[in-house]
Amino acid sequence: MTKPCIICVAITGSVARKENNPAVPTALNEQIESTHAAFEAGAAIAHCHVRNDDQTPSSDPERFAKLMEGIRTHCPGMIVQLSTGGRSGSGQERGGMLHLRPEMASLSVGSNNFPTRVYENPPELVDWLSGLMLDYDVKPEIEAFDLSHIFQAVKMSEDGKLRKPLYVQFVMGVKNAMPADKRSFDFYVETLTRLAPDAQWCGAGVGPNQIRVNEWAIAAGGHTRTGLEDNVRLDRDTLAPSNAALVERAVDLCAQYDRPVATCAQAREILNLRAA
Repeated sequence: MTKPCIICVAITGSVARKENNPAVPTALNEQIESTHAAFEAGAAIAHCHVRNDDQTPSSDPERFAKLMEGIRTHCPGMIVQLSTGGRSGSGQERGGMLHLRPEMASLSVGSNNFPTRVYENPPELVDWLSGLMLDYDVKPEIEAFDLSHIFQAVKMSEDGKLRKPLYVQFVMGVKNAMPADKRSFDFYVETLTRLAPDAQWCGAGVGPNQIRVNEWAIAAGGHTRTGLEDNVRLDRDTLAPSNAALVERAVDLCAQYDRPVATCAQAREILNLRAA
């Protein structure tokens, strides 16, 4: 298979702390350095959250702006994808950085259960966020935690609320949401391909499911996400030393399945993004 595989690195997230793994980059300079190493290892997209000085999650646009500046300086051509996730803020605070015009931003189009709470994405907030992304020419990465989210994303694209072609990420292994189940994964791929034949898709697994979903996605011709946001370990007994180490593991899987790793320029072309 010769289709290039886009590797996204989720560098920080909102949950993992240095107590869980000292390699988790929480300060801005750490995030930039970690992203640069992952970029050199083969990642074409940086999925970004920001933290306060006490490691708690933040939606501060100024922090996002500084992180974007650092990534664009040290990782030329890399695609910046900012998170509008609900752990970092509430309501319209979640979209307060979209005026910075990153190439991409995450978008959850429906609610679901998380380990200890409901991840709320009410329709009016989803419509507001998707509208801002249209206004600022930001491509959404649809984060599908449930089958219904695929159907909703397709409907939104048909209604003109999301620009085609879609980019949908199947998130599997979050406790109380969709488990990392191979038959379900295959059905996700079949469903999206049937409903939106021009869509691109990505697989992301949480915790020990990361490497499993990486392999499923790469073998099936999709794209994949890795990084310390989703998983702080190489295996049960070994902490991941860096985001780059997790990217390198995905690169090795690409070689195993004869998938070239997409360059940033190739990723931009595949995802129909503006030039760097």
